[in-house]
This record gives sequence, C-alpha cells and structure tokens, in this order.
Amino acid sequence: MLRLLSLLQARPNWTGPELASRLGVTSRTLRRDVSRLRALGYPVEALSGPAGGYQLAPGGALPPLLLDDDEAIAVALGLRVAAGGGLAGFEDAAIAALAKIEQVLPARLRDRLSAIDAATVRLRPSESPGAPLDTDLLVIAAQACRRTERLRFDYVDSAGRSSERHVEPLQLVFASRRWYLVARDRDRDAWRTFRVDRIRRPVLTGLRFEHVDPPNAASLVSEGLAVSSYRWQAKVFLKIKLADAVRVVSPTVGVVSPSGRGTLLRIGADDLPWIARYLSGLPCRFTILDPPELREVFRAHLQSLLDTSA
Repeated sequence: MLRLLSLLQARPNWTGPELASRLGVTSRTLRRDVSRLRALGYPVEALSGPAGGYQLAPGGALPPLLLDDDEAIAVALGLRVAAGGGLAGFEDAAIAALAKIEQVLPARLRDRLSAIDAATVRLRPSESPGAPLDTDLLVIAAQACRRTERLRFDYVDSAGRSSERHVEPLQLVFASRRWYLVARDRDRDAWRTFRVDRIRRPVLTGLRFEHVDPPNAASLVSEGLAVSSYRWQAKVFLKIKLADAVRVVSPTVGVVSPSGRGTLLRIGADDLPWIARYLSGLPCRFTILDPPELREVFRAHLQSLLDTSA
C-alpha cells in the first residue's frame, strides 16, 4: 500500500495494468489496496474509458504524505526557518509539524538535519528574495562547522571573480533569506563571511583545528550586511535603551551597541540620502555623529519634507 501511494503521488494518472506491473501484484490485489487507501482517507479516483486509470485527487482533509530523503530534508529545513520566525504567525504550527517529522526521520536524515541546526544562527529575515541553494552545499558546510574540519572550496564574489579558499568554519547564519558561512580564511588570516550559494565544489579536507578567540557569527554577518560593505558608513547616537533599539533596528539594516545612557547605531549605504530617509523614520530622538556630510543631507531631507507639506 505504501508503494502504491508513492506511485500515485509521483504521477497524475496510472492505468490499472501499469500499477499492477510496477507493484508486481494481480489486478485483484491492486483493487483491494486501492479500497484500503480510500478507507484511510486517500481520495483515489478510478477513471473509465481508454484514458482511464487511477489518480490521487484533492480531498476534504489532508491525508498522510510520503516524502523521499531530499523532500524530507527540504520540508524540515523550511519548518526550522518558519519556527525561528521566518514566517510570521506560523511559528507554533511549524514547531508542531517539525516535531512530527523529526520523530519519524531515519537516523541518517536526522544526522544531516542536526548538522545544519547545530551550526546555524538565524537573524530576522527581510523581504528580499533569497538565492536558489543546493542542499548538499549547506550540509557539507554544516558538517565542517560541527566537526571543526577545514574546508576547501572555490568562491565566486559579487563581481563574478573566482578564488580558491581554505577556511576553518565556525557557524552558518541565516539572514535576509540567504545562508552565510562564517569562517577563518587561513590564507588571509582573517575572519570572513561567505554566501553559501556562491560556494563551488566544497571539499571536506579531514584536517581538524581549534578556534582561537572566535567572533560572534551573527554579529559578523550583520556587520557585513548593514555596514562594512557600503561606501558610506555612519554613526548615530540613539536616545533609547539598547533593548528598545533592537526592536526598532533590523540587524540586516544596522548594528546597535550600548553607549552611555543610549545606543550607538552603525549603518551603511551607497548614498547618504538613503540613510537620511531611514533615520527620519525612526521613532526616537537621535544625534548624528559621523560623517559630517550626513548632517547636511539630513537637514536638506527635513527641509524637503517641510516644503512638501506646506
């Protein structure tokens, strides 16, 4: 019956002889198994005529589904993201569904998921679309993080240039609907973040290592996404507590840290007017510390708002 269900889910229509042949059973046994599936709530329809046969139709309730290994991994990964806030409003349902899936996962699949989960930190997602990602890439990177095993791969940067990297992986970070690998680049003797979808031909080297004074992986990715990769980098003193600033400023937009009786915001952009527009929407008082050019741009932005409302 499970093999029959798998076949019905794999193709929209089967003839009776095709199904019986694939299953190695008689037509009578096939009809009996179809009746059993119907009794369990699966809406199996029998169509008559030359193009007739059996098909699995939509039903009034969702019956149990059969998943292959890759499908199970994909579903579990999606549920983990949703459970972590990647799909607002569905966190509880995602956790419940994930618990059901993990309870029946074979050990080999549970190990793959554990490798990814143990090596992953998630930031709040943005609305930007993510890039298609090979699950095997993610699994290899996660295994390298968990085993503290050196990893070699080719990396394609934003300009399309390829370079060979030999790294000591620390952790995976999920941010802005993309996965990032935080690792120490041995050749450059520096901590780097790598977009996993830009990694090519990863190879586990079998060489183990120990991290010395590793950084906070989530903070490093947030720094790269929000500040260091842009032409302009600004510092703004927010006159609110750090806990309030964390709720107001997305980690993919700016980096916040305690500063006296308020919070220091570091934010980057390729043009200062964008930063001015963002600051004007903050629900708090603030002081622009750096760069001086931003103060002039912000004044001009405020004046344009006043002129528009006049």
